Amino acid sequence: MSNRENLLIILLTSTAGLVLSILPLPGWLPVIRPAFLVLAVLYWSTMTPFVAGLMLGFVGGLALDVFQGSLLGEHALALSFVTYLAIRLHLMMRAKPIFEQSLYVWMALIIYELLLWVIDGWTGRSSSSPLRWVHTLSGALIWPFVVGLLGRFHSAR
Repeated sequence: MSNRENLLIILLTSTAGLVLSILPLPGWLPVIRPAFLVLAVLYWSTMTPFVAGLMLGFVGGLALDVFQGSLLGEHALALSFVTYLAIRLHLMMRAKPIFEQSLYVWMALIIYELLLWVIDGWTGRSSSSPLRWVHTLSGALIWPFVVGLLGRFHSAR
């Protein structure tokens, strides 16, 4: 597959992750909903770091800020930082079994949420509910399924 085809697939799957992240859910479901956009960006930054790049994390985070009505740049900063870590550690992460990759993803999601928590605290919109951290665990638990699903859309070179 060419880089152009890879880029189109990356944009489509990231857009699907954005839609799944902002889709309204009833009752308690938003608490356990994984950050699908973050998982998609982590996957593509790990598997195709030179095609996806930091721009995917920044633009995806900015779109998440716009659609969720949060502080402009909050998700963009956090997702860009997590994307940078994924690109920096992509060789190490790809060499690990899927269980260890899930642990890396869990730590990346914790860092992502920690950055959002700090920014919210600085801006006076702090949320100290422990439910804020539940989606990090659910994201790590579905990581093998994300790898299986998104792995079908590209071929390793």
